[in-house]
Amino acid sequence: MKRREFLTRSAALAAGLTVVPQSGAHAALWSPGDADERELAMRALDAARSAGAQYADVRISRNRSQAVSTRERQITGFQDSETAGFGVRVLANGAWGFAASREMNLEEVVRVARQAVEQARANSAARVRPVELAPAERVADGRWRSPIQVDPFTVDIEDKVGLLFQANEAALRGGARFVNSSLFFLREEKTFASTEGSYTVQTLYRTLPQMTVTAVGAGGGDFQTRQSTPVAAMGLGYEHVRNADLVNNAPRWAADAVAKLTARPVEPGRYDLVLMPSHLFLTIHESIAHPTELDRIMGFEANYAGTSFISPIQDFLGKFRYGRDLMNIQAERTAPGSLATVGWDDEGVRPDEYLIVKNGILNDLQTTREQAPWLADWYRSQGRPVRSHGNSYAQSWSDVQFQRMPNVNLMPDAARDTTLQELIGGVENGILIEGRGSYSIDQQRYNAQFGGQVYHEIKNGRVGGMIKDVAYQIRTPEFWNSMDAIGGRSTYEVHGSFNDGKGQPSQSNAVSHGCPPARFRGVNVINTGRRA
Repeated sequence: MKRREFLTRSAALAAGLTVVPQSGAHAALWSPGDADERELAMRALDAARSAGAQYADVRISRNRSQAVSTRERQITGFQDSETAGFGVRVLANGAWGFAASREMNLEEVVRVARQAVEQARANSAARVRPVELAPAERVADGRWRSPIQVDPFTVDIEDKVGLLFQANEAALRGGARFVNSSLFFLREEKTFASTEGSYTVQTLYRTLPQMTVTAVGAGGGDFQTRQSTPVAAMGLGYEHVRNADLVNNAPRWAADAVAKLTARPVEPGRYDLVLMPSHLFLTIHESIAHPTELDRIMGFEANYAGTSFISPIQDFLGKFRYGRDLMNIQAERTAPGSLATVGWDDEGVRPDEYLIVKNGILNDLQTTREQAPWLADWYRSQGRPVRSHGNSYAQSWSDVQFQRMPNVNLMPDAARDTTLQELIGGVENGILIEGRGSYSIDQQRYNAQFGGQVYHEIKNGRVGGMIKDVAYQIRTPEFWNSMDAIGGRSTYEVHGSFNDGKGQPSQSNAVSHGCPPARFRGVNVINTGRRA
């Protein structure tokens, strides 16, 4: 079969497997923000108020996702799905209620709104204290869209598969034995309205190109992989796939995998580490971003990846030294192209920028409208308003919104534009680590172990040969207090996690972490290839 015919037939087969849940006649014609949609939202809010809700909000959304995956010269998977519907959340008798439906018509929104109120009344029997919401600015008609150049859903599937096949061939020519590659896209169109008079319409995009190349030793007894971790998931369009330049980067990743076959295993011990942004973002995610989620700290999130060592709050806020004075951790949802960036969160709040860690000291926590009043005493002592940071999110219309992570970033050196070479130059015996690898962390985000993709030894201020089987162990405060230098603004990069799970039933969100390279002193390193 000729290549073009193969692509055409494969795409046609995949299209036949497309799943588009039926949401009624209205869904087929619906576009975000249109007049019919506004009428549905207003009818839901009126019905909730009439049924006794003190507060209500409604989210109407349509999500489309597409994924294509290949291995060497074959298409191994294709999925294109779309789901549309609405969810109504209410406060009645001081408790939350939520109900949702995919049938978008006037009668159904009234029924669902009333059902949500009934659920809230039932929930109120078990409440300890009534829910209090921090004030939020009214947004009468807000519009926002991810800063994309090319909608990925307008690009032919044949072009996408062709690009992956070209990249696979380039990796095979570069020495790889096996190659897996994929593209994933999400478009999230959603409208929010509340009884406080807010009405926002947003369209969000996310794009993730990926490759994993595998090299096999001559005797077949060893294999090593290299992932395309320098290419980050982003809140951008198809232009991000083109800019990732998989075809030209694939031979370099293949060469790294081949080189790992003959790399010297690391000798366990204490080393100075220089961690590149493509690796450090995950350490930030696990040991800073997750433990500063307020619901984890309060014990409302425990079964999915645990709680937090930051407890009780009064012993930590303004007192706990997370790291040295040079450490500033910023939370935001405004950076163009970052995965958690939005115009408004799923409570209609415009997110603000704030410092979770300020000059090394724990300064703030991630909040929603319900959570911000829990920190009222701290905010008032600092002369700051009691307001949500805009950290509410739900993955779909059928899920209730709750606190989700914003973009959490390690800020670069503000005093000077410190270079990577300067960080390396201050190391006599150390390791340079690139890329995301395997990791594990305990239920309070306190003890952890992290690996990467590519490791090079550092001797007397110079980068040396490649080594392998490296992982480092940390206790969160000791590790971050060992950071004695960070790169400047020119070294800052954004990476992120496309699927970050939380909650029961579980939901997934996407979040970016920006950071420069950073240097850590005297970190314990183990050899992951040795047997006991």
